Amino acid sequence: MTEEVKVKVGLSGPPPMKSGFQYVNPAQEDQMEICGYRPSLIRKVMVWFFIIITAGLLRLFFYWLPHLFIKCTHSKCSLAEAEIVILRDQYLQWFVSRVKINHKNGMLGESAMKDGVAGITFSKTPFDSNTPLKMGDAQTSSPADPDLGGHVSEVDRVLELNRKLVRYFVTKKVKYIWSSESQTFKKLEGLDKNTKCSYFHATKGLNYSQQQERMSMFGSNSIQIHVTPIVKLLFKEVLSPFYIFQLFSCGIWFADEYYYYASCIVVISVVSITATIYQTRKMQRTLRNTIESSTIVSRLCGEEYHDICSDDLVPGDIISIPRQGCTMQCDAVLLTGNCIVNESMLTGESVPVTKTPLPNPRVSKSQEDILFNMKEHSKHVLFCGTQILQTRFYGSQQVKAVVLRTGFSTAKGDLVRSIMYPKPVDFKFNRDTYIFVGILAAIAGVGFIYTVVLMVQEHEAFEEIFLRSMDLVTIAVPPALPAALTIGIVFAQSRLKKSQIYCISPRSINVSGTINIVCFDKTGTLTEDGLNLQSIVPLHDGRFAEEVYDVKQLPAEKSLLLNAMATCHSLTIINGVLSGDPLDLIMFEATGWELEEPGEEEGSRYDMIVPTVVRPKGSRNGKGAFDQQFVPVSDEIAIMRQFTFASSLQRMSVITRKLGAPNFELFSKGAPEMIASLSKPETVPSNFHEVLIEYTKHGYRVLALAYRSLPAKLKYAKIQRIQREQVERSLTFLGFLVMENRLKPETTPIIHQLLDANIRTVMVTGDNMLTALSVARECGMVSEHKKIILVQAFPGGSGKSEPTLEYMYTEDPQDRLQKSEKETKIPMPDGHVTDSPYHFAMDGRSWAIIRKHFPLLLQKFCVRGTVFARMSPDQKSQLIETLQELGYFVGMCGDGANDCGALKVAHAGISLSEAEASVASPFTSKQPNIECVPTLIRQGRGALVTSFGIFKYMACYSLTQFVSVLILYWIFANLTDFEFLYIDLFLLTSLSVTFGYTNAYDKLSKDPPLVSLFSISPVLSIILHMAIQTAGQVFCYFNVQEQPWFVPYEVNEDDDYTSYENMAIFLISMYQYITLAVVFSKGRPYRKTIFSNYFFMGNLAVCVGMSLWLNIYPIEDVATFFELKVAPSIPYRCVYLGIAVINFFLDLLVETYVIESYFVQERLQCWIEDIFSTSKYQYEIQEEEMVRDQPWPPVSSAETLAQAFERMDSQQVRDFDQSSLLSSLMDSASDTQSIRSLRSLEVDASHREPRNYNSQAGSSYVSEDMNDESMLIGESPTDAGLDNPALDIDEQKL
Repeated sequence: MTEEVKVKVGLSGPPPMKSGFQYVNPAQEDQMEICGYRPSLIRKVMVWFFIIITAGLLRLFFYWLPHLFIKCTHSKCSLAEAEIVILRDQYLQWFVSRVKINHKNGMLGESAMKDGVAGITFSKTPFDSNTPLKMGDAQTSSPADPDLGGHVSEVDRVLELNRKLVRYFVTKKVKYIWSSESQTFKKLEGLDKNTKCSYFHATKGLNYSQQQERMSMFGSNSIQIHVTPIVKLLFKEVLSPFYIFQLFSCGIWFADEYYYYASCIVVISVVSITATIYQTRKMQRTLRNTIESSTIVSRLCGEEYHDICSDDLVPGDIISIPRQGCTMQCDAVLLTGNCIVNESMLTGESVPVTKTPLPNPRVSKSQEDILFNMKEHSKHVLFCGTQILQTRFYGSQQVKAVVLRTGFSTAKGDLVRSIMYPKPVDFKFNRDTYIFVGILAAIAGVGFIYTVVLMVQEHEAFEEIFLRSMDLVTIAVPPALPAALTIGIVFAQSRLKKSQIYCISPRSINVSGTINIVCFDKTGTLTEDGLNLQSIVPLHDGRFAEEVYDVKQLPAEKSLLLNAMATCHSLTIINGVLSGDPLDLIMFEATGWELEEPGEEEGSRYDMIVPTVVRPKGSRNGKGAFDQQFVPVSDEIAIMRQFTFASSLQRMSVITRKLGAPNFELFSKGAPEMIASLSKPETVPSNFHEVLIEYTKHGYRVLALAYRSLPAKLKYAKIQRIQREQVERSLTFLGFLVMENRLKPETTPIIHQLLDANIRTVMVTGDNMLTALSVARECGMVSEHKKIILVQAFPGGSGKSEPTLEYMYTEDPQDRLQKSEKETKIPMPDGHVTDSPYHFAMDGRSWAIIRKHFPLLLQKFCVRGTVFARMSPDQKSQLIETLQELGYFVGMCGDGANDCGALKVAHAGISLSEAEASVASPFTSKQPNIECVPTLIRQGRGALVTSFGIFKYMACYSLTQFVSVLILYWIFANLTDFEFLYIDLFLLTSLSVTFGYTNAYDKLSKDPPLVSLFSISPVLSIILHMAIQTAGQVFCYFNVQEQPWFVPYEVNEDDDYTSYENMAIFLISMYQYITLAVVFSKGRPYRKTIFSNYFFMGNLAVCVGMSLWLNIYPIEDVATFFELKVAPSIPYRCVYLGIAVINFFLDLLVETYVIESYFVQERLQCWIEDIFSTSKYQYEIQEEEMVRDQPWPPVSSAETLAQAFERMDSQQVRDFDQSSLLSSLMDSASDTQSIRSLRSLEVDASHREPRNYNSQAGSSYVSEDMNDESMLIGESPTDAGLDNPALDIDEQKL
């Protein structure tokens, strides 16, 4: 049978835009549909008429769905005329916002629409010019500030376009302003968008009027967390559907004189509401105290700095960063000086990061002034919420920065908004719960009609008919259902806390029980945080020499390698402690050298007088030595400039000068493939890839080191302005630095535990592919005898019209031959045999190409993908979303570093970091290993099964009591108040509470628990059990009437329901409630046995004992209290005990041997899924297709892994954008340098094929002609002789 399946492409981002709809933030992650509305008097009158005649119920309905109230009371109009807008995001959430008018001075305008607000327009010319903006509707044009050289930012344009007033609305803490050009609202952006880099260096700050103008537009620079008043929270809680139904039920019960249970429900509701309000305000206050902060900052006003409150900052302000550090209160771009920053709030990693000034295109005579880009220029941005640890500056200069964004527009504000407006958890169990309640309501409707018909025939009063029929509705739909469903979650959260797993989103606990795939970060999660220096691999005669395990054993001729280790890092001294990246710390400490930085006595200045210096320990105390030419003999090295590590470049570099050396030297450190591609071909060893693969296959982390001797004529001024692309080329390859990154001892057993439970494990890391493959093998993600297919994607380029995909095995041919003999064969349904399942592996570069050009194949790769290396944070989130769209329930476990986005997107994100970034993750483990993952899944499964059991119990309880009342209504009787009270309060409440106290099972089962309430098992279970309960009650009802002492019930005006019919129904039903609690309280494989739940067992003993007493021999006062008419025959009373025992065993046999049988769980469920093919998950469909498509993928076996990586490196080199390199060279070229010669070089480069380095080495992407020293030392009139004076003075020392 052929199935037509609509494949849903797993792409992240917003859904496609539909024609006929308007959007804000189109094609962005926060895209939303928008519609405009204006008041309609006729509609409003009609709606309020129906509100009045429905006694306010319609208004209550509109309170729950405010967007419908707007649609009913307002007429749809264009956005230009709208006074209210309705928005819907990609998660189908509705938002209503009122359009406001603000004058330039910040006052609200009442007659804004009459003043022609819609006529305010944006410029019709693209924002790509530095010319002053011309306003067609302005009486006078406002020329640009001459000090800015004609530079105008996007903020300036918006302010000029909205000179008189601005029309806007706010939703999700984001402000949108009107643009009549596009006839829609646009997000109010700061200086981070459409602003050229030269603007920041040209700006001189804002005057008072400009600051007030921008304050009116952008608002206060504060992230305000509103703590809702108690009265408002109270009304919000009371008016929720759950409490409204409880209020309605209690009203019916009070009217029916059912005071006791109604009073108990009122007390329980008051306690619940009070606890909810307390918890809500506590969380809001905690979040406010954590997030809100303000401080005093120095802002440039004219020529002087003035101290102001940080709340008064606006985009465009110039601020001074204090020397002792501070906490940033806004996003700002650094103009002068360096800052050492702790960005743990954003990344979760407390490693200091060095921020450098934004390059000034005007200084380097740039031919092209590029736009500022927050992502590309992030190393120059100080983000809100990050901690400035230390500043460095030249001479007496201030460390200055320009404010980019304020308030909720900042990086910190975006994080807070993601917490305040999280992605809704779309959980099938929750959806099914509402549907099932609707079914119960439909059953109640049938009972309502039954009651009305019966009582109308008997000419009962309307009041009595209303009370009896409404009482039946409150029985069929249990008001306590939502509270009961949270019991298992509450207990699970308490147990997680004991396991040091803290949860800020309790609703995610049930979802975690459905997880069937877990993605793991590698470094710090699967492996240890720290690294150990394993060895150094120098070069000898063009090949790698033997490993050196101690740096001190390096031969003297390898001093360059030692110098590279001592200088090529980003370490700094903070409060007297050497700090920085752990890898840099280990590398530097292995050298035995020491680092000296400018001290506080120099005011944290860094210039040529006091550069950062490294030297062997103890060498400073010795007396100076000189050679025959009186040149100082010392290993002291000054670090003159640092090119910080960039993940996109995969390297960092430093420019240094050794004491007494005539020239500067460059040292580079980074990914081996990248360093090899930047090195001279003749210096790269011929066995480069073989040695690299040998180390990475064993799980070592390998870094390559290289250096370059810069021309002696290259002066200090040029060094400080030179682009890194100019010097990071034509390097001399020095060798490998091998670091050992051990697996955590808990990793391998936990991975095997998850795999044994049929839970997929995936590694998603930013590390090297070979290292990731090694770790995947070592920890057991990929078993020894299974193959890994490396997927490589190549973009279409010169000679290739379309992108291509290639597949190859990661094992060498000989290893593959040996493994193929051990591989097992799996029989398929059609009689064929196939190889055991293979695993895919790919890197971030291939992921991006496949996602763009092969979206359908992306799903197949995700279904069997196990190793994803070199993945960026965005790509990690994309992988999680693609897996979710395939139908997986995805867990993500990371240490917080670069994992924040993925942790937020996953169904259950577990952060192993205690940094502030973990506040965005639903779960945080205080144990720094992955033991928390199976613990969370076990507790989640236990909570989910508990919720299933309690739901079935509550449903059967309601239906059982519903049947009891329907039977007694037949004779116009009912259960008495205290019988109801005994059932509802004593039996139901106590059993449902202790029901959920059973702990999760100690071992993960291979079979996941059910997710849907409409699976065959729960539906059939409820139907069969209700058939048994109904049969038991009907039998007892008719059996008691056959007894010789039976006296029929007679209707009376006092509503005295004491009768033998009442006794029969009450006695058998109270046993049935206890039976259902036992039957639905399942044990293994998801929960422990009920015998381990001592509270539940004790509760059962009390309930059974009390019921036996009421049944067998109640004292007269007790019988009178319950209004129970006791049967005169004690043997007959024991008959009910026998019926209860039979009922119990029938229920137990049905649940154990029918509902949990293989036929029902597998065969019948599969048959139903085949009928309703849409119930299949996409990953199941993709897996079936791959099983049927045996020839796919076409794996190439012609080359080794080393050859494949060499070819990929070569492809990356050929794809390198040489025009951007030449552009950067031109940006730094001096005035006297001929542009014509650069253009000729560009022409030469376009015709020159890239050269491969010898044998199996990489290739250099820049030709030897590009290595001309004149390119580096070309001097302009301003550069000539403009070396640092201190350098000239100390030339004898250096």
